[in-house]
Amino acid sequence: MNAPTHTDTTASVQNHSLRLSLLLHLLPGAIATVAYLILAPIGERLGLPSFLMLLVAAVFFALSFELGCLLREARKRNSSFSLRGVVVYREPLPVWQYVVLSLLLLFWLAFVAVVVNPPVESAIVDSLFSWVPSVYFFNSFADHLSDYSRSTLIVSALLLVVINGVVGPIVEELYFRGYLMPRISRLKWWAPLFGSVLFSLYHFFSPWQNPLRILAFTPVFYTVLWKKNIYIGIIVHCLGNLLGSVGVLILVMQN
Repeated sequence: MNAPTHTDTTASVQNHSLRLSLLLHLLPGAIATVAYLILAPIGERLGLPSFLMLLVAAVFFALSFELGCLLREARKRNSSFSLRGVVVYREPLPVWQYVVLSLLLLFWLAFVAVVVNPPVESAIVDSLFSWVPSVYFFNSFADHLSDYSRSTLIVSALLLVVINGVVGPIVEELYFRGYLMPRISRLKWWAPLFGSVLFSLYHFFSPWQNPLRILAFTPVFYTVLWKKNIYIGIIVHCLGNLLGSVGVLILVMQN
């Protein structure tokens, strides 16, 4: 990716229609979720954890769709794979702002995930999603470690760290915050909230976590718009996902 320039602003891009914006926000998640619903039971019969099947669906459907869309736009705009003018909000910031803002946003993510979310998610699952098979709930994984071979668990956990902790967040931030959010800039300061809700809904495979995602990530999206800098979003998204992914790896290694 090229270095940030003053031309990488919303003034250099055309706004999407509401219909197109909804489609581009939700379609990759919908396709990946359908694939996951098919793959998860198959994986269970083969002795593979459901989250590994979700990673497969995410890589081959959601992330491939998003990266393909970015590269297609790059070819159209720049006749190359340079994301200049395609992914915007790349204004440079002082290092201390990266550190301070990232730490504040990570603290907020952790507070929502650890304190706010558990009772809310539990109530939502009990009242609306108790009919969903346990294979689709990731928190049930810890109770079924003995169902999988140690080598399968280790490989799956390592892939979780790489894909969920690094690759996925980078592609999603480039696509959702760097590409899609600037193209709804006509919404002005409503754009991050609109994008946050759609980004949460895009995770069709876990609707019971929508309040968590919206509450946790909306401040991140507003910070990206405020600072015109997607790297803040990339840092926080990667570190937040890495905390959970590394936790799964530690759990696997200890058992």
